[in-house]
Amino acid sequence: MTTKQRQMPKTRATVLALLATAALSTPSWAEDGFVRAVITRGGLLVGFSGGNGKLSFHGRDYPLTITGLSLGASIGASTLILKGRARNLRAPGDIEGAFRSTGAGAGLIVGAAKLRLQNAQGVVLELSGGAELSLAAGGVWIKLR
Repeated sequence: MTTKQRQMPKTRATVLALLATAALSTPSWAEDGFVRAVITRGGLLVGFSGGNGKLSFHGRDYPLTITGLSLGASIGASTLILKGRARNLRAPGDIEGAFRSTGAGAGLIVGAAKLRLQNAQGVVLELSGGAELSLAAGGVWIKLR
Protein backbone atom coordinates (compact mmCIF):
# COMPACT_ATOMS: atom_id res chain seq x y z
CA MET A 1 0.00 0.00 0.00
CA THR A 2 1.43 3.39 -0.99
CA THR A 3 1.55 6.48 1.23
CA LYS A 4 -1.11 8.11 -0.93
CA GLN A 5 -3.49 5.18 -0.41
CA ARG A 6 -2.93 5.29 3.40
CA GLN A 7 -3.70 9.03 3.58
CA MET A 8 -6.93 8.78 1.54
CA PRO A 9 -9.15 7.44 4.41
CA LYS A 10 -7.83 10.16 6.77
CA THR A 11 -8.59 12.86 4.22
CA ARG A 12 -12.11 11.53 3.67
CA ALA A 13 -12.73 11.37 7.42
CA THR A 14 -11.53 14.95 7.86
CA VAL A 15 -13.72 16.24 5.01
CA LEU A 16 -16.76 14.36 6.36
CA ALA A 17 -16.17 15.73 9.87
CA LEU A 18 -15.97 19.31 8.55
CA LEU A 19 -19.16 18.87 6.50
CA ALA A 20 -21.02 17.39 9.47
CA THR A 21 -19.89 20.25 11.71
CA ALA A 22 -21.00 22.85 9.16
CA ALA A 23 -24.38 21.16 8.67
CA LEU A 24 -25.15 20.82 12.38
CA SER A 25 -23.94 24.22 13.56
CA THR A 26 -26.40 27.07 13.87
CA PRO A 27 -25.56 30.45 12.39
CA SER A 28 -24.01 32.75 14.98
CA TRP A 29 -24.42 35.94 12.98
CA ALA A 30 -27.19 38.38 13.62
CA GLU A 31 -29.67 39.62 11.04
CA ASP A 32 -31.73 42.73 10.38
CA GLY A 33 -35.44 43.25 10.85
CA PHE A 34 -37.69 46.19 10.02
CA VAL A 35 -39.53 48.32 12.56
CA ARG A 36 -42.54 50.58 12.14
CA ALA A 37 -43.88 52.52 15.14
CA VAL A 38 -46.60 55.08 15.80
CA ILE A 39 -45.67 57.11 18.88
CA THR A 40 -47.87 59.65 20.67
CA ARG A 41 -46.09 62.18 22.86
CA GLY A 42 -47.54 64.65 25.28
CA GLY A 43 -47.15 66.37 28.60
CA LEU A 44 -46.39 69.55 30.49
CA LEU A 45 -42.80 69.66 31.83
CA VAL A 46 -42.83 65.89 32.38
CA GLY A 47 -43.56 64.21 29.09
CA PHE A 48 -44.76 60.75 28.29
CA SER A 49 -44.55 58.92 25.01
CA GLY A 50 -46.08 55.64 24.10
CA GLY A 51 -47.31 53.74 21.16
CA ASN A 52 -47.45 50.58 19.18
CA GLY A 53 -45.42 49.17 16.39
CA LYS A 54 -44.36 46.02 14.67
CA LEU A 55 -41.13 44.18 14.03
CA SER A 56 -40.91 42.36 10.70
CA PHE A 57 -38.35 39.57 10.99
CA HIS A 58 -37.93 36.36 8.97
CA GLY A 59 -41.22 36.87 7.15
CA ARG A 60 -43.32 37.33 10.30
CA ASP A 61 -44.72 40.42 12.02
CA TYR A 62 -44.40 40.81 15.80
CA PRO A 63 -46.51 43.48 17.56
CA LEU A 64 -44.62 45.86 19.87
CA THR A 65 -45.50 48.15 22.78
CA ILE A 66 -43.25 51.21 23.12
CA THR A 67 -43.06 53.54 26.15
CA GLY A 68 -40.82 56.36 27.36
CA LEU A 69 -40.65 59.20 29.87
CA SER A 70 -38.88 62.53 29.46
CA LEU A 71 -38.13 65.56 31.61
CA GLY A 72 -38.01 69.04 30.13
CA ALA A 73 -40.13 71.50 28.24
CA SER A 74 -42.70 69.27 26.63
CA ILE A 75 -45.99 71.06 26.12
CA GLY A 76 -48.84 69.68 24.05
CA ALA A 77 -49.15 66.47 22.12
CA SER A 78 -47.86 65.06 18.84
CA THR A 79 -47.83 61.81 16.91
CA LEU A 80 -44.77 60.45 15.13
CA ILE A 81 -44.54 57.65 12.61
CA LEU A 82 -41.09 56.08 12.72
CA LYS A 83 -39.65 53.50 10.36
CA GLY A 84 -36.29 51.84 10.16
CA ARG A 85 -34.07 48.86 10.74
CA ALA A 86 -33.46 46.71 13.78
CA ARG A 87 -29.90 45.44 13.45
CA ASN A 88 -28.14 42.57 15.24
CA LEU A 89 -31.25 40.43 15.86
CA ARG A 90 -30.82 36.72 16.46
CA ALA A 91 -34.43 36.21 17.60
CA PRO A 92 -37.51 38.47 17.85
CA GLY A 93 -37.20 38.66 21.65
CA ASP A 94 -33.83 40.43 21.32
CA ILE A 95 -35.71 43.66 20.60
CA GLU A 96 -37.19 43.77 24.11
CA GLY A 97 -35.72 46.05 26.76
CA ALA A 98 -34.52 49.56 27.39
CA PHE A 99 -32.96 51.49 24.52
CA ARG A 100 -30.54 54.40 24.88
CA SER A 101 -29.12 56.80 22.34
CA THR A 102 -25.83 55.76 20.73
CA GLY A 103 -25.24 59.09 18.97
CA ALA A 104 -24.38 62.61 20.04
CA GLY A 105 -26.99 65.17 21.05
CA ALA A 106 -28.70 63.12 23.81
CA GLY A 107 -30.88 61.45 21.21
CA LEU A 108 -32.46 64.63 19.87
CA ILE A 109 -32.56 64.93 16.11
CA VAL A 110 -34.58 67.56 14.28
CA GLY A 111 -35.77 67.02 10.73
CA ALA A 112 -36.11 63.79 8.79
CA ALA A 113 -32.82 62.46 10.18
CA LYS A 114 -32.05 59.15 11.83
CA LEU A 115 -32.24 58.32 15.49
CA ARG A 116 -29.89 55.54 16.57
CA LEU A 117 -30.69 53.55 19.74
CA GLN A 118 -29.19 50.43 21.31
CA ASN A 119 -30.30 47.97 24.00
CA ALA A 120 -28.33 45.66 26.32
CA GLN A 121 -28.65 42.72 23.86
CA GLY A 122 -26.78 44.77 21.25
CA VAL A 123 -29.82 45.41 19.04
CA VAL A 124 -29.44 48.74 17.24
CA LEU A 125 -32.50 50.62 16.02
CA GLU A 126 -31.98 53.10 13.18
CA LEU A 127 -35.24 55.04 12.90
CA SER A 128 -36.37 58.02 10.88
CA GLY A 129 -39.57 59.98 10.34
CA GLY A 130 -41.55 62.87 11.70
CA ALA A 131 -40.51 66.48 12.13
CA GLU A 132 -38.85 65.94 15.49
CA LEU A 133 -37.33 62.84 17.00
CA SER A 134 -36.21 62.86 20.60
CA LEU A 135 -35.15 60.19 23.02
CA ALA A 136 -36.70 60.30 26.46
CA ALA A 137 -34.14 61.13 29.16
CA GLY A 138 -34.93 57.87 30.95
CA GLY A 139 -34.84 55.83 27.75
CA VAL A 140 -37.34 54.04 25.58
CA TRP A 141 -38.72 50.61 26.47
CA ILE A 142 -39.88 48.09 23.90
CA LYS A 143 -41.81 44.94 24.66
CA LEU A 144 -43.30 42.24 22.44
CA ARG A 145 -47.09 41.99 22.83
